[in-house]
Amino acid sequence: MPTLSLAPASASDYRLLAEKRLPRFLFDYLDGGAYAELTLRRNIADLEALELRQRILRDVSSLSTRKDFLGSSLTMPLALSPVGLSGMMARRGEARAAKVAGKFGIPYCLSTLSICSVEEVGAATEGPFWFQLYMIRDRGAVADLIARAKAAGATALLLTVDLPVVGTRYRDVRNTMSGGGGAWANLRRGLISYMLHPQWAVDVGMNGGPHIFGNVAPYVANASTPADFAAWANSSIDPSVSWADIQWIRSKWDGPLIIKGILDHEDAIEAVNRGADGIVVSNHGGRQLDGVSSSLRALPPIADAVSGKTLIILDGGIRSGQDVLKALASGADLTMMGRPWVYALAGAGEKGLSDLLSAMKGELSVSMALTGITSVTDASPNLLFRSPLQA
Repeated sequence: MPTLSLAPASASDYRLLAEKRLPRFLFDYLDGGAYAELTLRRNIADLEALELRQRILRDVSSLSTRKDFLGSSLTMPLALSPVGLSGMMARRGEARAAKVAGKFGIPYCLSTLSICSVEEVGAATEGPFWFQLYMIRDRGAVADLIARAKAAGATALLLTVDLPVVGTRYRDVRNTMSGGGGAWANLRRGLISYMLHPQWAVDVGMNGGPHIFGNVAPYVANASTPADFAAWANSSIDPSVSWADIQWIRSKWDGPLIIKGILDHEDAIEAVNRGADGIVVSNHGGRQLDGVSSSLRALPPIADAVSGKTLIILDGGIRSGQDVLKALASGADLTMMGRPWVYALAGAGEKGLSDLLSAMKGELSVSMALTGITSVTDASPNLLFRSPLQA
């Protein structure tokens, strides 16, 4: 079992805490990716490989990490990505994450497949609050979800488009999180894992209920456990969704619409043509089509094609404030972070997440100072050495 004897300082430290605290099948669901997890690793490795240019003798006595985005002044150009089942990783996890993000001054985006409902999360935060939408077959349910998100105070809608079918994640297959294994094997897996993780069992398992997908519960018949809802979601995601559906969504939602899951510049151009207010360059955290490029590698050609025509968000592999600066220098207007915020919340609660965000803001400030800029709005390709990622 991994251990961390000193105070956590980075996203990797909080990952160790989460791995220690969470039942194995939940940690693997959070931590894993599709197939051999090549793309998951590329997301991180390509950010690590990108080199910054250190500059000297610049007046960096006054630094600002603030960024205006969709009408909000953010403390730094980062948002918390939607992560399904977060309320199983920490007690009422989505609501608590939204609360921390709001206090810190960055957006929180709620997944359709969350434990906490959009109403509960909206009530928990006074900060920027976004809602991520999956297109399901029942269009009446989709319309109702959009209306509920608006009523709960969501100010932006993120339509995820890279999940017409659910990717195969071998870790979930091995521990039967994705189904199968038989009733006895699943019961034994759960009981043993719960006994080995008593803190989680009491805090989340016993006191963190109800353990249902709060957003979709009104539309699912005869479901009472997360596994029931997951099975419903896998069969209800609509594989027929197309660009033509954007107009229908626009008829239901009059706020900013952001399309999440773009890796190709031609798709980015089409998103602009369809009136998207923003796009998220993302490969779903390496959880869908394994073997595709990292989000960072896909970003520069997309930025060349649509920068200034729509807002560009980079999602995938962000682990530090320095990663945020690298993404901005590569063409992003904003970044999103998924797994690390859940690691921190699961491993160390609200304080852990707040401390992680503070650490990232500090990393961003130091990286700005040592590359010679005083505002994140000054980030540009000039901060980077030319590398294979830019070739």
